[in-house]
Amino acid sequence: MIPKSQKLNPKIFDKDVEMVPIRKGFGEGLVAAGEANKEVVGLCADLTESTQMHLFKAKFPERFVEVGVAEQNLVTVASGMAAMGKIPFVSSYATFSPGRNWEQIRTTIAYNDVPVKIVGSHAGVSVGPDGGTHQATEDIALMRVLPNMDVIVPCDSIEARKATIALAKSGKPAYIRLGREKTPVVTTEDSPFEIGKAQVLFEPVSGAPDVAIIATGVLVHKALLAAKELEKEKVGAIVLNIATIKPLDVDAIVRAAKAASAVVTVEEHQVAGGLGGAVAEALGAHFPAPIERVGVEDRFGQSGTPEELIEHYGMGVEAVKKAALKVIKRKG
Repeated sequence: MIPKSQKLNPKIFDKDVEMVPIRKGFGEGLVAAGEANKEVVGLCADLTESTQMHLFKAKFPERFVEVGVAEQNLVTVASGMAAMGKIPFVSSYATFSPGRNWEQIRTTIAYNDVPVKIVGSHAGVSVGPDGGTHQATEDIALMRVLPNMDVIVPCDSIEARKATIALAKSGKPAYIRLGREKTPVVTTEDSPFEIGKAQVLFEPVSGAPDVAIIATGVLVHKALLAAKELEKEKVGAIVLNIATIKPLDVDAIVRAAKAASAVVTVEEHQVAGGLGGAVAEALGAHFPAPIERVGVEDRFGQSGTPEELIEHYGMGVEAVKKAALKVIKRKG
């Protein structure tokens, strides 16, 4: 069942649930952040409308810089602006930023610990027909390893807007990962959000959970659907939404693992180095427990519709359920 404290979208399990691109929430959040603080600036690498930064450009043209197709320059210019007191948000496709300019992010932003916010849009295989070259499934791993860097992966457009506003106030380097396609709206304006805090979105009606499903990003909705179906099969699940990969809410993960003694991670990313890797590290240090990881298994993407690709790479509802039943058996 959905905890009342989460105040989630009441249509979350309905076929006509609202569908909004996560990147739209970022665009709206950046405008709100710009209204609240005149030091917020925007820079883009010739993908202004695609990343929804055109909303900020229209509202604050004097605080927007179009760098062009030069992702290395995009982040180094932003680093210089941050050193002078600005709060830069830089946007591109995730496969280009951080994919193409990781060294510049490392040296000019993370190493110098300046509050540039790197916005990686069109992440994951759900970019669809753009194909494997444009499907970033390694970006969480790339950014998670950098010292000083926060990593945020919103589950829907509302959470993306909240995260963008929060990042403008954080005073730290950060990476925020966005999807391209319209995805279900899971949360509401009243749902809790805090950088560094996981949220329990689903729990058993009664008794201890049989499995903890720990999910991030666009696949949080799939995890919820899987938990709902498992409930009908008398399998109790707790679902954690990990909107912040770094800093990771280790306490919440350990609590869930102790309650269930079996864990499934769910992400639209390589299982190595992403959420699955982060959770495995946390459990290894604090509470070793059986774990199954749902995500991309050491492969590149390919062209297809978003839903076809999610299913092809084993990240759909049935895949989550299968992983849950498998890991429950492993705990004996």
